Amino acid sequence: MFKKEDLLTIANMTMPFGKYSGRRLIDVPEEYLLWFAKKGFPEGQLGALLQLCLEIHTNGLKHIIEPLKDKTHSPSHS
Repeated sequence: MFKKEDLLTIANMTMPFGKYSGRRLIDVPEEYLLWFAKKGFPEGQLGALLQLCLEIHTNGLKHIIEPLKDKTHSPSHS
């Protein structure tokens, strides 16, 4: 189960590696998240957050994350 803080995290944390390195997790394309679903998500918090992103994408809820993005700072790796 995710915590409400996870929504803030996926809105502002960036992908630390790969083709979409530097993009906010919520902005990682659904196709890439589906690829992880087939191949296996990374272990730990990052994997759980990417799974949450996939759920949000597939349920058409990405718009609820948009207002949570920090507009004053560039994305962080927190």
